[in-house]
Amino acid sequence: MAYQINDACISCGACESECPVSCISEGDSKYVIDEGVCISCGSCAGVCPVGAPNEV
Repeated sequence: MAYQINDACISCGACESECPVSCISEGDSKYVIDEGVCISCGSCAGVCPVGAPNEV
């Protein structure tokens, strides 16, 4: 199951640099995850200061 970034995202960018498959990018109001590329490793969730990435 892939991860998704919820509305708690503060756009700090910590998750983007941690992703081993580069599936996270800056969106209009928050960072977004390309669910087709995400390998569900949880690296993004581990570094997020507000717990925005969640497994779906």
